Amino acid sequence: MTATVLVTGGTGTLGRLTTPLLRDAGFKVRVLSRSSRESADGIEYVVGDLTTGEGIDAAVAGVDKIVHLAGDAKGDDDKARTLVKAATKAGQPHIIYISVVGADQESFAYFGFKRGAEQVIADSGLPWTTVRATQFNDLVLTVAKAITKLPIALVPSGFRVQPIDARDVAARLVELTQGEPAGLVPDIAGPKIYTLKEIVSSYLAATGRRRPMVPLHLPGKAARTFRTGINLAPTHATGTHTWEAFLAERAS
Repeated sequence: MTATVLVTGGTGTLGRLTTPLLRDAGFKVRVLSRSSRESADGIEYVVGDLTTGEGIDAAVAGVDKIVHLAGDAKGDDDKARTLVKAATKAGQPHIIYISVVGADQESFAYFGFKRGAEQVIADSGLPWTTVRATQFNDLVLTVAKAITKLPIALVPSGFRVQPIDARDVAARLVELTQGEPAGLVPDIAGPKIYTLKEIVSSYLAATGRRRPMVPLHLPGKAARTFRTGINLAPTHATGTHTWEAFLAERAS
């Protein structure tokens, strides 16, 4: 019998890569969306909102697994509660959750919301698997673009990142969905650690532009996170797509 998978966040950067892989792996794929969409390419779309809870009971009805990718700058713990409440009433679906490396460390609000969502899922009584990833190439690219908008690039000093390609994360999520519930599994991270200055320099080179770079010391918990390396996973550099290759693809 074909297993049905509900994907939250299925229309986002990671979701758009994960859903076709799940379909190709033999799953019946259902995607939660806040707006109505026609089913296409063997993927069903259902309307629901994890913030309000509207439509979530119907979305989880009859599913065997839930790949929970939906996330925001805040409130991920509340969204997880809404999802878990509906899923518990629907049966015992296996929840596969994508979190962020460093969520278990004392850190700033975003990581705290991710950790809160992890705990909600782990304490739900449902079968679960959680994997933490480092920052996606797409996010790091967005940061590089923002820094280089002005004539002078103000680069936060001491920041390091280990960007991972969303394709590597999507492939790992499919593996975990095919497997049994495993609790918290090893982190996944990009193949190399970079300073933010190196990221900005490589982005400028790839786009054929020049900017003088000036170091900028940023205060606060978020900045301290990236200076101390909480966001890194050097012993789990499993990503296969490099930042340089990603840049070359985007530049072309």
